Amino acid sequence: MSTLFNLAFYAVVPFWALMIVAPTWSWSRRIAESPLILLPALVVWAVAAVPVFGELWAGVTQPTLAGWLAFFTDDNAVVLVWAQVLAWDLFIGRWMYLDSRDRGVHPLLMAPILVFTILLSPLGLPLYLLVRLGFPAREEVSRVGSGA
Repeated sequence: MSTLFNLAFYAVVPFWALMIVAPTWSWSRRIAESPLILLPALVVWAVAAVPVFGELWAGVTQPTLAGWLAFFTDDNAVVLVWAQVLAWDLFIGRWMYLDSRDRGVHPLLMAPILVFTILLSPLGLPLYLLVRLGFPAREEVSRVGSGA
């Protein structure tokens, strides 16, 4: 299970690296525009979920704290939740990256926000939402400039 746990992490790292280290490279945007970048982490999720799917289903359809605590005693459960967190964080980071490129947010401002999002996405996302207030979408800028 530790191999799957690590694989989930290493499956998303290259995409984060492109968005943080090479944000202006044309291939970074092309790759990030594909929702398929989420697939490796979701495959790990599926592999870990199969052996415990009954317990997972019970936990999401009739959730209780005791049920989730018992569920997390299984390594597969921890791996699948880890893979789900990584996929969700990448989904959020991908949106933030693409949106920031469209709005013209400088990559040096975005890099620490994206790193923060990898570590604590529930804090990284609202931080980006605040930052983006200062950067109207380019189509909004052109509409305002044209008097439309």
